Amino acid sequence: MELNENARIDTSQIDDQRSAGGAGGGIGGLPIGGGGLTGIVVAVLIALVGGYFGVNNLAGDGGSATTGGDTQLAQKCSQSDAREQLDCRNVLFVNSIQDYWADALPANFGEPYKPAKTVLFSKAVRTGCGNADSGVGPFYCPADDRVYIDLTFYRVLADQLGAPGEFAQPYVLAHEYGHHVQDLLGTEESMRRAQQRDPDNANELSVKLELQADCYAGAWAKNATGTDDGSGQKIIKSISKQDIQEGLDTAAKIGDDALQQRGGGGINPAEFTHGTSAQRQEWFSTGYESGSPKDCDTFATGALN
Repeated sequence: MELNENARIDTSQIDDQRSAGGAGGGIGGLPIGGGGLTGIVVAVLIALVGGYFGVNNLAGDGGSATTGGDTQLAQKCSQSDAREQLDCRNVLFVNSIQDYWADALPANFGEPYKPAKTVLFSKAVRTGCGNADSGVGPFYCPADDRVYIDLTFYRVLADQLGAPGEFAQPYVLAHEYGHHVQDLLGTEESMRRAQQRDPDNANELSVKLELQADCYAGAWAKNATGTDDGSGQKIIKSISKQDIQEGLDTAAKIGDDALQQRGGGGINPAEFTHGTSAQRQEWFSTGYESGSPKDCDTFATGALN
């Protein structure tokens, strides 16, 4: 993947809380270790209840999100070596994803796009969905319309889950912004109501939501080279076949079946919440090959009525 060295890095889309100290505990009372990234056994447990690459709507007693800023990040990302820095590169990924949806959402669904900030945090953070520890992985919180990520998660992805490719990073972010799009369209809320009506199929509905977010990530990837910084400068010059393969490899590593196997237990489809490796690859590919989010309907007709 080649980034345009002339594209403006818009850090105003980021809320940088990495020096804020965060908050302890876990989303919705999940027993997440207090020290950050806590090992694969806990990671697998979290994945099964809605952690890795997901929506976290387990508000518990709720609360309000903390806020940071972007001043230091803006200064860092104005330097000549900015595109070599992990955080600045991720800012550009966010810029590209949001530029895509600013056009794609009204064009495909007739709804205006409302930007959502990505919160960078370290170890722990307070959100509108409750307190979160780094161990929960990247997530989208519908209560405050923000994407949350501790960038050290990419080390877990590479070292523990076996997905070291750089394209794993924009795939993660594009998936989470897919959840934001679902929130804007009312899909996420409708899915929660359907879960309440039909609790026996709650996990199956969750899988459909996650697979749709994977498909939306694929649609962004197909159109990423058409996104710009607002001044006409393309953000991403090129995406290679190798990049897309890295996205597919990542999808394979974080399938429910793959995570269950890595955790040392048997595969239990009844506990799937995100989809199998094959399903996640299939739906990312569907979005990428089509390039249209309209082809990302993972829900059966009438399932969310």
